[in-house]
Amino acid sequence: MKNLETKIPPVFIVLVLGALMWAAKQMTPVLHNTTWHIAVACLVFLVGVGVAVSGAVIFKLEKTTVNPTKPDTASHLVTQGIFQFTRNPMYLGMLFTLIAWGIYLFAPINILFVIVFVFYMNHFQIRPEERAMRKLFGEEFEQYSRKVRRWI
Repeated sequence: MKNLETKIPPVFIVLVLGALMWAAKQMTPVLHNTTWHIAVACLVFLVGVGVAVSGAVIFKLEKTTVNPTKPDTASHLVTQGIFQFTRNPMYLGMLFTLIAWGIYLFAPINILFVIVFVFYMNHFQIRPEERAMRKLFGEEFEQYSRKVRRWI
């Protein structure tokens, strides 16, 4: 399974899981949408987009790669802005968008797809990226990772 590491773009994973969440909703008992859960879904979605975009913007401003399939091409370690609170704001934002989609669909089974996302990202994306960061930035990354959590 090591050949899956950093090969599939995380956005693609989110889209596939989102489609599977919709399909699972079609096969489960109907729970009716309510105003409150749609409002909560919208709020969680906006937070997710905000977190993800803020991370991507900082990467662009710092002129380092945002390409998740080539973590070894990072030009320097970014630790300011949203990166003071989470080491993976783009992935955290994607997680929030999946959670928002699950809330909107109002199908409890969809929590399983959120768990699959976290497992997949930790195993096939984040850990390989962290290995690359350790090679590139050594003790600087070690200190940063002791200070800032992987997710939140």
